[in-house]
Amino acid sequence: MPGKKLKAFISYAHKDEAIKNELDEHLFGLKESDLIEVWNDRKILPGDEWNEQILAEIRNADIIILLISSGFLNSKYIWKEELVIAMERHKNKTARVIPIMASSCDFGDLPFAAIQALPKNATPIDTFAVGGERAKVYTEIAKSIREVVNFMNKSSTG
Repeated sequence: MPGKKLKAFISYAHKDEAIKNELDEHLFGLKESDLIEVWNDRKILPGDEWNEQILAEIRNADIIILLISSGFLNSKYIWKEELVIAMERHKNKTARVIPIMASSCDFGDLPFAAIQALPKNATPIDTFAVGGERAKVYTEIAKSIREVVNFMNKSSTG
């Protein structure tokens, strides 16, 4: 019997939109099985106040995915808004933060550096050739997120 549908929030720099879209495609099985609902800022509707919507979604997320890249690290909005909430919620164990390395960058002393990242060995997604190798990496990430979802559902039921 599947557990509760968890809410996943993707925090990313818009320059990494292609990687965000590829990741979202590989989360299809989790979404289709009603295990997760994935949200990112491209779901904001015309007329919505974007800042209010983003903050509400990250505050209600069970899983917060950080797509780490130089663009992510250079976004003032991510640093001042999204990352502050994400790390606080992770620290308080009200959400689980999952860093995913989109591209190479130095993150050694940053707030999320102590959190286990994906893919394996924190090898950036963009170092894998487009096609079969990259698909394998996204599959690995999706399987790891499935493990987290199963763990979180098992933990919440006892």
